[in-house]
Amino acid sequence: MTVRLFAALCFSICVTAPLVRAQATRQPAPDLVLTGGKVFTADSTHPWAEALAIRGNRIMAVGTTEAIRRLARRATHEIALGGRVVIPGINDAHDHVGDVPVGVAFRTSTTPTPDPTLAEVLDSLRVVAARAPAGAWLTTTVGLRVLDDSTARRSTIDTVGGGHPVLLWTWWGHGAVLSTAALRALGIADSATDPLGGWYERDAAGRLTGRLDEYAEWGALRRLYSTLPEHAVVAGLKAFADSSLRMGVTTVQDMAGYIDPRLTIRAFRDAHLPIRIRLIRWSIPNAKGRNEGEWDAVATHPAERVVVSGRKWVIDGTPIERNALRRAAYTAPGGPPGKHGRLDFPLDTVRAILAEALRPGAAQLHLHVVGDSTPALLLSLMESLAPDSVWRTRRVRFEHASGLRGPLVARARRLGIVIAQPRAGAPLHTWLAAGIPLAYGSDNLRNPFYNLMVAVTGVRGDSAEALTREEAVSMYTRGSAYAEFAEHDKGTIAPGMLADVAVLSQDIFTVPAPALPATTSELTIVGGRIVRDVIASHTARSRHSH
Repeated sequence: MTVRLFAALCFSICVTAPLVRAQATRQPAPDLVLTGGKVFTADSTHPWAEALAIRGNRIMAVGTTEAIRRLARRATHEIALGGRVVIPGINDAHDHVGDVPVGVAFRTSTTPTPDPTLAEVLDSLRVVAARAPAGAWLTTTVGLRVLDDSTARRSTIDTVGGGHPVLLWTWWGHGAVLSTAALRALGIADSATDPLGGWYERDAAGRLTGRLDEYAEWGALRRLYSTLPEHAVVAGLKAFADSSLRMGVTTVQDMAGYIDPRLTIRAFRDAHLPIRIRLIRWSIPNAKGRNEGEWDAVATHPAERVVVSGRKWVIDGTPIERNALRRAAYTAPGGPPGKHGRLDFPLDTVRAILAEALRPGAAQLHLHVVGDSTPALLLSLMESLAPDSVWRTRRVRFEHASGLRGPLVARARRLGIVIAQPRAGAPLHTWLAAGIPLAYGSDNLRNPFYNLMVAVTGVRGDSAEALTREEAVSMYTRGSAYAEFAEHDKGTIAPGMLADVAVLSQDIFTVPAPALPATTSELTIVGGRIVRDVIASHTARSRHSH
């Protein structure tokens, strides 16, 4: 009997009590049953249930508490949920995994989006540099006031940095400023050639100022993070997994670019994480080209629960630093007049990236797309390269896609575009109503229930583009699974699906929206295995035969 046939039979059993009684003696008993809950299955045909049964690593049956209990036997463990909400495990479709402290980090603000002045940064840096061990890296997060300040460059940082390598990086990830010692430590000379997809800022004499943009920045971060000892990376991965399980996250799709692929794979093998990880190849180009070959020697399944698939390219920047490509010129104070942003890559390179995605066996394409001109260009190139029917099988992902609006929406739907990690202010309802698949992503803002609050209320209370709570949770689960071609294994609580489940601390479908960010997972299950359990009145027990 196939897994699918067995799953279908189990489903028919659990929803009809007489059949349960007739068939129960013929079927293997579940290992675990969850009963007395409010189960949101994210399965549009049967969206709600009370209980579920798990055998091995998959869901065996879903239905009423009475029906599920009829499947149990002496060795079956039962967890009485007491009315708690159950959802499929959250699938974070866009994150950057493995935060590891580098050197001595200091903060100028408690906000996650700091925007200090140069004077504030220098005051803090002066104190930290005097106390730090010789040669230690000094790092802090800054905002646009520093990035836009032409005096906030290496020559100024050097005056108070005490010879330390100093890294000032932006909280949104696009743009950084390095001291002279930092440039030297990373092997970036004044004669360095701009890498494909990025650029070094230079003064009138051609000398590097220390500001790095796009792939120039990420290449520097790759060099820095790849010097970390493996045990530090492993510790960071384990801490990340623990925090994910507290939030009910059971799968993370990692834009794997900040650490060398070989070190990345070794660390994931040694970490033995209890959550599922999809490593999406994010190659870092150099002056010679796109450097895709750096992932060639990496196995598709390098470790348990780890898969390598997909390929990411950043096509433009963001409107914060004014590098997202858009039709209207930026008008922010201090910005150069008439600036419209830019593509990171030449247009012929973008065309080549799209053409390669059409080859048999090519990796799924993940394109960072933000400005409103960028999706228009990409959709036109796609339409010129292949018919809609071919592109729909590829499920090209636009990461963020903030500028995908108006007539572009219908074109994207025809081409089968999937939107992952839509940012605050995105037209979620418009996209969903048009039939565009949406996938939740945290992009380092790792409280999914805060993001849920934003999705169901709209930015600044504008509800026109808000989703219902059921739609939003489906985006977190079924949508993210579809975005990785895994919808037949993940994303719904249904017979035959992987038993990835989160039991939540409060009812996210009824609590006031401002209360949503306080939600945690009290019971997280990955592949039928309980990996987090804080239910105080837990009633797991071996059941006697019924």
